[in-house]
Amino acid sequence: MKSILHPLLFIGSAAGAIAGTAVLETAAPPVTNEGDWAMDLRRPMTNPTLFDLAVPTTNIRPIFAYHALPDAVNTIAGNLPVGGDVQVYALQFEYALSERLSIVATKDGYIDFNPDATLSNGSGFANLGGGLKYAFLLDPAAGHALSGSMTFEFPTGNSDVFQGAGDGSVNLILSGVKTIDDWQFAGGTGVSIPFSNQQATNGFLSAHVSYEVTPWFIPLVELNWFSVLSAGDGRRAFDGQAGGVVPVIAEFEGNDFFNLGASNATANRDLVTAAIGFRSQITDSIQTGVAYEIPLTNDENSVIESRLTVDLVWRF
Repeated sequence: MKSILHPLLFIGSAAGAIAGTAVLETAAPPVTNEGDWAMDLRRPMTNPTLFDLAVPTTNIRPIFAYHALPDAVNTIAGNLPVGGDVQVYALQFEYALSERLSIVATKDGYIDFNPDATLSNGSGFANLGGGLKYAFLLDPAAGHALSGSMTFEFPTGNSDVFQGAGDGSVNLILSGVKTIDDWQFAGGTGVSIPFSNQQATNGFLSAHVSYEVTPWFIPLVELNWFSVLSAGDGRRAFDGQAGGVVPVIAEFEGNDFFNLGASNATANRDLVTAAIGFRSQITDSIQTGVAYEIPLTNDENSVIESRLTVDLVWRF
């Protein structure tokens, strides 16, 4: 119980920090039109299925991610070689029902899984996920917003690419954003709760800082912390991969995109990543971005060695 309470308390304090930031009356340039302010905001690049802007808008977002797997990973059977890469092609969208409420589609896409050893090549569709976002604090003139999201992930994906296990999950998320002149600060925190004990319960905390040097060059830095609050039951799953034993022997979780259900995940419950990159404002309604992400914790206790994410955000 103590090991679970620590990340929960951290997430709770992080939520308070985001809320406190959102209500600061720090000087910001006067904004009289919510739509103009929202169009200038920069969407976070990393942790794409969970970390979103606090302001509802109507947009579509194609994403490509090149995810390098660690050369080897730690398991109860010893250090096993893996290597290779995962390529993800996805399309997110959001539809604003009002200035405060939107429908969000947060997870979908096609996965091309190409390990070098131990695991098998595979391809298939990701789980589907989506829900609602509501901005209960929205003040463009002060340059801040705070929103809550509830999204659901459905086990519709292909098991060859570590999708489709369990009975789905619900994500409860708090997001905040603050703009000060050309600076933007954003944060998100939340918990992913599965509907069965087959999968892990995970918490996350994400942060974004960016600065507009010019509209074409907006450098950004992002940090993500994922923590296993409660491990899965470790039953065999994803039969096309090593005979289904991955949840039995893995000593880590999949974090933002995969939920392995590993019963030994609490041996390495925390993954911290950092990313640098930039966005470009191509037109008034179109942004593109690139970010390179690496783990700050031991990559052999995770599924990530590095990740390159490229996206485009079209608001309309």
